[in-house]
Amino acid sequence: MLTCFDVADYFLSRCDDESGELISNLKLQKLVYYAQGFSLALLKKPLFDESIEAWMHGPVIPDLYRKYKEKGNQALPAPEAINFTKFSEEIIDLLDEVYHIYGQFSAWKLRNLTHQESPWKNNYIEGCGGGVIPHDELKSYFLTRLN
Repeated sequence: MLTCFDVADYFLSRCDDESGELISNLKLQKLVYYAQGFSLALLKKPLFDESIEAWMHGPVIPDLYRKYKEKGNQALPAPEAINFTKFSEEIIDLLDEVYHIYGQFSAWKLRNLTHQESPWKNNYIEGCGGGVIPHDELKSYFLTRLN
């Protein structure tokens, strides 16, 4: 099984600095969230074990957030090396599709999208932060998003 860091590295490796395409911590959180949701819906299994929580600015994987916290809203660096053999063809297809659909949006646009979705809305408690977003909730919601 992959980790949230593997999935994050995959997305960061797709970034094209020369085109001005940048991924901040906020945007990365949302891409990894969408990847997990669609994996549960399409592949019937999670991509990674780390939990996703409903925070003020949308779904967040706390360990991944802490890794890049000091970068603030700056662009995150592409990984120096990435072992693509960790990723099955099926997972690469899924991640590429998520990146193709959601990677074009700004971090703030993705944040606002997640605020309209039931996994975040059902688990965020104003003023208290939020709880863990359960896999079964992610799966049922993302099944409704399939074309």
